[in-house]
Amino acid sequence: MSDQTKTDSERVSELFKSHADYLFNYAITRVNDQHIAEDLVQDTFVAALRNIKNFESRSKESTWLTAILKNKIIDHYRKKVRQYHKESLDDLRSVEDYFDKNGKWNKTDQPQKWHINYNETIEQKEFYDILNNCLNRLNELQRIAFTMKHFDDIKSEDICKELEITSSNYWVIIHRAKLQLRKCMEAKWVNS
Repeated sequence: MSDQTKTDSERVSELFKSHADYLFNYAITRVNDQHIAEDLVQDTFVAALRNIKNFESRSKESTWLTAILKNKIIDHYRKKVRQYHKESLDDLRSVEDYFDKNGKWNKTDQPQKWHINYNETIEQKEFYDILNNCLNRLNELQRIAFTMKHFDDIKSEDICKELEITSSNYWVIIHRAKLQLRKCMEAKWVNS
């Protein structure tokens, strides 16, 4: 059966069979919640069904579906951040303080050199499992901003716009996220 004679739902069904696993893996690394990832992928295919007539095959199907999913993830982030704003950005100050009153590192929180032999093969799955575990320990806003910046490679200005936060709040969020991730990675991976 040619693409011309297939119904829209048959075409989307084939897209689902071909791309659902990839899209789920893409979503789960960004939202870190199986149910939310499944919902986002489902919403992606619903949107694909609505817009399949507009798909002109100028790009690969996977590229088109990933673009739809990215928009669904951004919408999810916005919703989460709005909820977080209601709780207040002032909660950032309640995160463990790594510096003394003079702005110098507390002795116990000061970053240490990682004694890792980079010539040895690092088990990638183990590393990403630990990284995901550490990402889950961040507050929602930190995890979202860090994921957008370092997984999705979104520009800082665009993250501020999407999350409706100021540039100074963004840098505080990213800085604290990195500090907490480093401390967690040291405890769970480097020094374990």
